Formats: sequence, C-alpha cells, structure tokens
Amino acid sequence: MYNVRKGKMQLPVNRWTRRQVILCGTCLIVSSVKDSLTGKMHVLPLIGGKVEEVKKHQHCLAFSSSGPQSQTYYICFDTFTEYLRWLRQVSKVASQRISSVDLSCCSLEHLPANLFYSQDLTHLNLKQNFLRQSPSLPTARGLNELQRFSKLKSLNLSNNHLGDFPLAVCNIPTLAELNVSCNALRAVPAAVGVMHNLQTFLLDGNFLQTLPAELENMHQLSYLGLSFNEFTDIPEVLEKLTAVDKLCMSGNCMETLRLQALRKMPHIKHVDLRLNLIRKLIADEVDFLPHVTQLDLRDNKLGDLDAMVFNNIEVLHCERNQLVTLNICGYFLKALYTSSNELVQLDVYPVPNYLSYMDVSRNRLENVPEWVCESRKLEVLDIGHNQICELPARLFCNSSLRKLLAGHNQLTRLPERLERTSVEVLDVQHNQLLELPPNLLMKADSLRFLNASANKLETLPPATLSEETNSVLQELYLTNNNLTDKCVPLLTGHPHLKILHMAYNRLQSFPASKMAKLEELEEIDISGNKLKAVPTTIMNCRRMHTAIAHSNCIEVFPEVMQLPEIKCVDLSCNELSEVTLPENLPPKLQELDLTGNPRLALDHKTLELLNNIRCFKIDQPSGGDASGAPAVWSHGYTEASGVKNKLCVAALSVNNFRDNREALYGVFDGDRNVEVPYLLQCTMSDILAEELQKTKNEEEYMVNTFIVMQRKLGTAGQKLGGAAVLCHIKHDPVDPGGPFTLTSANVGKCQTVLCRNGKPLPLSRSYVMSCEEELKRIKRHKAIITEPLFGGTSAGAEAPSPEVTPLVLLS
Repeated sequence: MYNVRKGKMQLPVNRWTRRQVILCGTCLIVSSVKDSLTGKMHVLPLIGGKVEEVKKHQHCLAFSSSGPQSQTYYICFDTFTEYLRWLRQVSKVASQRISSVDLSCCSLEHLPANLFYSQDLTHLNLKQNFLRQSPSLPTARGLNELQRFSKLKSLNLSNNHLGDFPLAVCNIPTLAELNVSCNALRAVPAAVGVMHNLQTFLLDGNFLQTLPAELENMHQLSYLGLSFNEFTDIPEVLEKLTAVDKLCMSGNCMETLRLQALRKMPHIKHVDLRLNLIRKLIADEVDFLPHVTQLDLRDNKLGDLDAMVFNNIEVLHCERNQLVTLNICGYFLKALYTSSNELVQLDVYPVPNYLSYMDVSRNRLENVPEWVCESRKLEVLDIGHNQICELPARLFCNSSLRKLLAGHNQLTRLPERLERTSVEVLDVQHNQLLELPPNLLMKADSLRFLNASANKLETLPPATLSEETNSVLQELYLTNNNLTDKCVPLLTGHPHLKILHMAYNRLQSFPASKMAKLEELEEIDISGNKLKAVPTTIMNCRRMHTAIAHSNCIEVFPEVMQLPEIKCVDLSCNELSEVTLPENLPPKLQELDLTGNPRLALDHKTLELLNNIRCFKIDQPSGGDASGAPAVWSHGYTEASGVKNKLCVAALSVNNFRDNREALYGVFDGDRNVEVPYLLQCTMSDILAEELQKTKNEEEYMVNTFIVMQRKLGTAGQKLGGAAVLCHIKHDPVDPGGPFTLTSANVGKCQTVLCRNGKPLPLSRSYVMSCEEELKRIKRHKAIITEPLFGGTSAGAEAPSPEVTPLVLLS
C-alpha cells in the first residue's frame, strides 16, 4: 500500500490516495483494496514507457506508459530501499521493446496474465524463476499457454523447476532458439522433432542420458548444448545433425572416447569434452580425423595422449590431466595448452610452422624441446613450473617471440651470447640465477617487462654503455635477491620505468639523484631492506600512485603526501616518530599503513585528519587485562599480490581478541576485486564476537559467522564473491586455565597451515575445483562451468596469488 496520485502533478484536483500497487510482469496494477477483490483495477503497460524521479516529494517516482494515450502515476514509497528497488525493476521493464520481454529473476511461480496482452512477442526471457510444468494453483496460467505466442523466436526457460520437458513449446512453429538448461530434465520427448525451425537448443545442466532419434528432423539445428548431463557416450543422433559443427559435452560421465563415433560425424569441427572422466581414447582402426580442428580434453583422467590421428588439429586443450607423454600432429597447430600435467616428453611432428601460443607450464620437463626453436611464428611460450635447467640460445633468436615465461624452474644462467631479440615480456622469477647476461638489456631493446624476483642476483646488467639509452622497460620486478646499493645507478638507464619492485634485498640507501631521473615511476616497492630514508626527490615522480616501503629503518616521514596521484602508502614496521602532512591530504589517497612504528605518537588533530582516509592503519594502544599483562599472542607482517598488481588479499590480525588471552587471524582473497576483502577485514571480528555470545554449541559458532557474513555482504557477496579463512585461538571453556583450542574454518581457496619445526601441517582443506570432491559436488548440483578457474600465475605479479592462499601459523 502506497500513496498514489494519477495525472499531471500541476493539476490541483488530483489528490494523493492510499492504493495497492503491484508490478506484475510488464504492467503496473493500481487499485484500492476493495476494488482489487472484485477485479476492478487500473493497468498501466510499462514497455516502452518511462520511470522518472520526482524531486519535489521524498521517495517519489513517476510511472508513464507510451503512446498517444499515455498515462502517468505518481507513487510515494515509504522507505528509500523500496524506492530504489522499484526504480531498478521498473527501469528494466520500461527499457524493453514491445516485441521483447525480460522477466528473468522475478520469482515467478506461474505466467502473469498481462504477459498475454501482446500476441506479437518474438523474444521472451523467463530464466531463473520458480516455474513448474504444472502450476500449484489450478487457476494460474501454466506453460501450456506459451503456444499462444505464434511469432515467438527465442524462449529462455533456464534455471526453473520444470522437472519435465514443456511440450507446449513444440507447438510454436517460429521458435528458433530454446533454452531449457538447469531444469532437472531426465528425458527429451520425441515431439521435439516437429520444431523444424529450431537453430539453437540448450539442454545443459540436466540429468539426460539419451536423446530421441526424432532430433534428426531438426535440419536447421546448428548448436546443441549437452554439457553437464549424464551421458556416457556420444549420442548417435548427432550423426544426422549435419548443421551442428561443435560437440558440446563437457561435464558428463564419459570414461572413454571412441574415435569411431567422431569419424561418423564429419561435420563436427570443434570437440568440447572438458570435465568428463575420460581415461583413454579408443581408435577402432580409425586412420585420421581431418575434420576436427579444435579438441578440448581439459580436466579428465588421461595418462597419455596420442593425438596424431587429428592430423588437421589447430587448437588442443589438455590441461589438468595426468599426462606423462603427449604426441601431436604439427601441420596446422596454432595453439597448444598442456599445463598442470606430469609431462616428461612432448613430441610434435612435423615442426609446427603456424604455432603462435604454447603453454606447457606446471609439468616435469627438464629441457625445452628442440622443435620449439624452429617454430617461427611462436609469440607466447610458457614453460614455468617445470624442472628446466637451461634455455637454448636459439630460443631468443626467434624474431616472432614476444613473451617468454620461464619462472619457477631450476635455471642457473641464461644464454650468454644474445643477439637482437624481440622479446617484450621476460619472466624468470623463482630460479637460481646468479646474474643476468651482460648484454641482456642492451640487446632486448623491445623489453617492456622483466621479472627476475626470487633469484640470487647481486647486480644488474647495464641498459647502455653511453648516456643515451634506447630502453623501453616499464616494469621491473627484482624482489628477494641479493642486490646492493651498487645496482641503483643502473636503474637510470630505464627512464620509462613505471613499476619498480626491489623489496627484500640489501639496499641501505637510494640516492636522491637517481630517484630524480625516474620521473615516470608510478609504483615503487622497496620494503624489507635497510633504508633509513626515502629520497626527497620522489617528489619528481608526479605520477606515483603506490609507495610501499615497510620493514625498513626509515626515521623521517617521506614527502609522498605532496604527490597528486598517490593512492597507497605503506610505511609500516619502520622507525617513524612523527608524520608530516600538508594542509590538505592528496585527493586520491585511499590507504595509509603506519602500524609497527613503536616510536610514533600522533596528536589528536593529525589523527582526526588521517581518519578521513578510507583505510588508515595504526597500532591501537594495548588494553591489557586487570593486571596489565601483555597479550600472549604476536603476529608478523602479511602481504600478497592479486591480479594485475592490485592488492586483492586482506589480512586480519587481532592478538588480543575479546581479552588478552584470545587471538583471531584471517585471510580474505577477493581474486579480482578489492571490495569484499576489505569488507571482511573490517567486520569479521565483530560478527564472530557476536556469535560467541549467541551460540551455545561451540562447534557451530564459526559456521554461523560465515553464514551471517555472507548475508551482510549482500549484492557484493553474490556478484563479486571471495574466499576466506578464520583461525580462532581460545581457552577451552570447560577449563579456562588449561591448554588453548585452535578452531579454523574456511570457504574457497584460503587455507590454514601450521608451521611446526619447519614443516607445514595443513589444518583445513582447500575447496577449489581441482579438488575432486568439490568438483563432484558442483556437478551434482548441476552447475554449468563455462571456464573453470583453478588458480595459476601471471607474469605481471612478482609474487602471484597461488592456487591456495595460506594463513601460516608458527608453533
């Protein structure tokens, strides 16, 4: 019931009246309570109309229909939340075309009556509702009414509760696209054969095991979605569907792939069999399968793969199997993806002259195959996470090679005699390099990105032998090496440097004259060194947005607050005693971390100014207990890089939780979003404290904490999501003076690891799809996985987010 007014706002005769207002499908229905019981109501069609804010009245919207006989209703809502909800839903309806209706996510249990006001619909979207084959109310309109739309071309009924195939849709002769995915269907009736104009038929996410032979009558069918069902073999009827060129059967129950079945389907070019249980390919005297150009066998159980039979293959996916050997035909091969296997041998014959992308990371290769150096069109080569000790010199001579990812191997050196190379991205992190080739940065004049973190480097090669330089290097990652002050002058040979990471080295000073020449610098990380100051010439870096210098011996607050673009400043764990601030804080400053500076004392005015920053961190005064005893728990510094160098991982460290005898630690990983980790970091401890007060059962308080937190995240939790782990250390309530109890809970890919005597002891499980139990659960609930995310590395992150984000506890 809302206050409603009809007609123009300027007319004095119209008054506000309390009315019942319902948004039903594509129409606004207005009536008094008395009239609604007798069927008398005003119906305002919204398609093509508009919804506008009325600023003169609080929480008021104006709804108008389209056409020359348009009408307007003004409705005042009781709360701002209701106002926003109606504005969002009605705007969606009003923006639609007369011939297209979107009623997805409307909680419909039956078809609304006003949906049938127009018989000219061509597109109808009813996905993600509660529609059933037969509605619970006998007077309600069921799916049988859909056949009244004689011009319908596209119908989406996915993610409903149909249970049985809706036969009524077979009587819509114009239907070209039908989506009945995720409806718990166990069979497709023979009657579907009469839909001669159907071009797209989506049956994904059901319980299908067979298909009717009558499907062969669908001569126009060009796309058939059968993913995430329960097929154990390729349906024979596909042999007759000659217009279908893609076999979409990922997420089924196939244990063997019979190549003879594919031979009978010469029209199939793209085979997608991801996430099945395939252990072997059965040839059955098949010579070659020249029609298959793309083959996707990711996430199966293959131990070896001889793909020579696919003699025209262009793209092969076989990641996350158990492959030890792989043979493949190279005549037309363009892209090869074989990461996360057990490969010790990789044979491609003949030399793939068209190969442009190759990913063989996370295997057991000890050397780079010789034929790789002969692939003249190879642009991207990822050989990371193997056991490679040496790179062939000829590899850098390849004029087409743009990106070489060779991190996490056993390289002790790179080829010494480098000729001119076209490599733009070079990643050699986490190896055993003592030095880089002397002429690397002079010969690689196209190099934009270099990651040599986690090696044993003591110096850097020069970029030039004169004052002039041709360097175009923009990103340089050198964290965790043995670099000293001697390498700092060499950085000036890279005037276009934007990102510089030199954390955890042996730097004692950074000369001001050298920093002054890095004017294009945007991000610098010099943490974990022995620096006593940040050079004042950092003021020359007008584009600087991130300055990270934690865990040093810095005594004077640097002049970073004068930088107009600065967003993030981390000066934690230093020797600061005061903070120098300008009259106005930088407009873009979002994060300032000053924790771990024991001598730092801030006055009330400074604290008041700094508290305006979105994320301001400073040590809180220790509360102590009645006796003034310090907290028994302590924690160190935590940091993790996310995707694209964004800090998408937040940590929670409370060593005096509730009282000085308890502790609470957590890690929150947002993957690609920053919002969720920070929300969890700010609120998780308060929610846990509340649940400890409410819950009598000690085993449930952690579970309840995660459930309440998910509810509080609202739309951010639904749309963005994240992974989290909490670890609560407390006394046993039965014996407060006895030993401590550690309780851990996690969601997603975050995990608790106890480090005892230098050895890791996992205390929780990682719930990712690479875990077979988790994958079974997802498939059992008929989720459709379009592109599985199993973690991995990126060249852009010097310490990339691993598949599992750990919370490490020391014992």
